[in-house]
Amino acid sequence: MTGSPTALNSHVLVLNKLWMAIRVVDARKAFSMLVRDMAEVIRVDDGSYTGHGFADWAELSQARAEFEIHEDDPAYEYVQTVRMHLAVPKIIRLLGYDRLPEQGVKLNRRNIFARDHNRCQYCGKHFSTNELSLDHVIPRSQGGGASWANLVCCCVGCNSKKGGRTPEQARMPLIRKPVKPRRNPAISLRVGHDKYASWRNFLDNAYWSVELK
Repeated sequence: MTGSPTALNSHVLVLNKLWMAIRVVDARKAFSMLVRDMAEVIRVDDGSYTGHGFADWAELSQARAEFEIHEDDPAYEYVQTVRMHLAVPKIIRLLGYDRLPEQGVKLNRRNIFARDHNRCQYCGKHFSTNELSLDHVIPRSQGGGASWANLVCCCVGCNSKKGGRTPEQARMPLIRKPVKPRRNPAISLRVGHDKYASWRNFLDNAYWSVELK
């Protein structure tokens, strides 16, 4: 199986047997599970859900590819096999797994950037990742630790200006109080994109707390 890095690295939402979202994998992993009959493709169409085994999905992909492959905005991304174009599914459901992982949202740089939407929490401007740093709201020199409530996304300029002071001492109020997200913030960003609109019905704040891998 070959294809562009973009298609093969596309994100696929994985549901357990009970239709609950448990993780996100790339297209390579998703196809591996489909070929081994560990999962089925879930196609969302006008609010209805249809399950497809690998052979069925391959046949449907070929039929769709004849009309979509050269369109500017196809409904699916495609990878090329020896015999056909194969659509990358957006959602798959595991056929023999009904548990939920017990893993919380990890405190790391990527998740903090995602929670704060790459926006400096002092000046309010958006920056690329390489122009951002993390700031301890209460500086470590004053006893502040690494926690969801004490780490925020900060641009280099504001970080330098604030220095080793608290927001009150520096007269630089936060634009939003930092809190621990109830679900993985990177997932929240992806769900906001039309490409992942079909995920929304399966993501519930009550149980979604899995790290995006």
